[in-house]
Amino acid sequence: MRPETASDRVLSPEARIAVPAHVVYRSFPTETVVLNLETGKYHGLNPTAGRMIEAVERAGSVRAAAPQIAEEFEQPQAAVERDMHDLCQMLLERRLIEIERRNGR
Repeated sequence: MRPETASDRVLSPEARIAVPAHVVYRSFPTETVVLNLETGKYHGLNPTAGRMIEAVERAGSVRAAAPQIAEEFEQPQAAVERDMHDLCQMLLERRLIEIERRNGR
């Protein structure tokens, strides 16, 4: 497995997702604050996106986390999976998560 880079545009729903050691985040009632310690940049996520990053980090992939978030927010699983995928793409491009694919590609 290799870490995915921002140049890899197709993220599989099964891709393994991790929050790297250089990223810390904390959730508050109105937002989740994410800090990239390498760049010193803060990023604010709305409460839904904050909950998604927590779920993806715990579950390890979008596919594994989507059912829980869909149930929690009473939304269709397919829509939640798409939204989580888009969020993960944005987080990847900002180096706030790392993606490792199981198939090594």
